[in-house]
Amino acid sequence: MRWVVLLRAVNVGGTKKVPSAALRAAAVARGFTDPTTYLASGNLVVSPGTSGATTPEEVGVLITGELATTLGVETDAVVLDAAGLRQVLTENPFPDQARDDPSHLLVAFHPGATGRSGRIDVSSTGPEQVVAAGAVTYLWYPDGSGRSKLTGPRLERLLGTWSTTRNWRTVLHLAETAAQESGDSTGSRSKD
Repeated sequence: MRWVVLLRAVNVGGTKKVPSAALRAAAVARGFTDPTTYLASGNLVVSPGTSGATTPEEVGVLITGELATTLGVETDAVVLDAAGLRQVLTENPFPDQARDDPSHLLVAFHPGATGRSGRIDVSSTGPEQVVAAGAVTYLWYPDGSGRSKLTGPRLERLLGTWSTTRNWRTVLHLAETAAQESGDSTGSRSKD
């Protein structure tokens, strides 16, 4: 069993700094093993180790609690297991975009189901396309998200919940990492 922890709003905008080494150390301090980070944007893959965590909620509480204690950083997290992340990949409503232009395809991960499903009309913001699917929302930004009117806060108002967003390449990498068997139980790996 491997868990994927996606921290919300860290290392962006300068307010919540969580270095990757500190994120891995927080996981080890709470009993998780084989911590692996990817990029410096709050992506962590861990094995349960001696943490005692058996649910995504427990994993999130342990990791965010340790970050609050050691770094003074209060943040939220969405946690999935490898199977849950595989489901995100298989249910992608934008397969052509994922293949041809993955940097413009984003996935917003929510703390639970949004109550919305299917395509959501966002034509007033521009050419973006949005498909809600339970606890994730797929976002296609054909012109990129940098100058889009469909911002994170606007999406959160539309869906009625917060999210943490990752691009398709990151989701693919995390799914691959989570699918790997736990290796060195004391070491940690990073691609930052």
